[in-house]
Amino acid sequence: MSKTVLIAGGAGFIGSHLCDFFLKMDYLVIAVDNLITGNINNLRNSFKNSNFKFINHDIINPLNVNCSVDYILNFASPASPKFFIKYPLETLFSGSFGTKNLIELAIEKNAKILVASTSEIYGDPLEHPQKESYYGNVNTTGPRSVYDESKRFQETLVYSYYKKNNLDISIARIFNTYGPRMDILDGRVVPNFIINSLNSNELHIYGDGKQTRSFCYIDDMVDGLYKLLLSNTTMPINLGNPDEITIEKLADEIIDLSGKKINKKYFPIGQNDPKRRKPDISMAIDKLNWKPQISRKIGIKKTFEYFSQQIKS
Repeated sequence: MSKTVLIAGGAGFIGSHLCDFFLKMDYLVIAVDNLITGNINNLRNSFKNSNFKFINHDIINPLNVNCSVDYILNFASPASPKFFIKYPLETLFSGSFGTKNLIELAIEKNAKILVASTSEIYGDPLEHPQKESYYGNVNTTGPRSVYDESKRFQETLVYSYYKKNNLDISIARIFNTYGPRMDILDGRVVPNFIINSLNSNELHIYGDGKQTRSFCYIDDMVDGLYKLLLSNTTMPINLGNPDEITIEKLADEIIDLSGKKINKKYFPIGQNDPKRRKPDISMAIDKLNWKPQISRKIGIKKTFEYFSQQIKS
């Protein structure tokens, strides 16, 4: 008998890829999304499968599901600065009330729950690379705080239920992930650079471009999440690609890929924008036997081709 997985935020970037993945693995998949930032078109492939069901619902309200559920994955939150700044209360409530509602559903269904945390819980880190043992450097009232703190609270909430109720849990601290189905208007650096390289002769860099990020391709991330879900690891685990690169070098790589003559223009950096970001994935390697396999060169090329097709259509 097929197992059932419920994916909150299923119409989002990572969530929709998870829907496709689990359907290929012959799971019954229930996607839940209120479409505040999710895109129903991301689920076009999933809707073709008879094992797929979509529920338009905001998880800050209790969710009734009239079937057995084996796994619950919580990816329901605005994830880019552009959107969590636009929807601050919705972001906070999805991490708090929304997570509580999904936890209670997991208890009702005797299901395991995996929550999508983030590298942003480390804030603008004073430790590099970032290990799971690092407590972070977060401004609780800054512009990024609604996302950072909602995820920090989410981790504490789910872990408290684990200790008190023996809830079966996994916590994924997800670092920068990119690939097809990212929103064209997402506002994060990879889609910004690609869209600007396709539409104009100028890339906008915020800060001096020396700040770093580590980018993980979506297929690698889905593989890591699946391995984490099936593991018995209850502590938070970093999932990301430790191949660190400066924003300026990333811009140069995308300019080269475009084959166009493109200028770079610099703007002031945002408040509390992390200066360096690189995951220590020693625990993922040890506990999950996982590490990224897809190079940035290949991943960026696939993402570039996706956005190019989106613009043409």
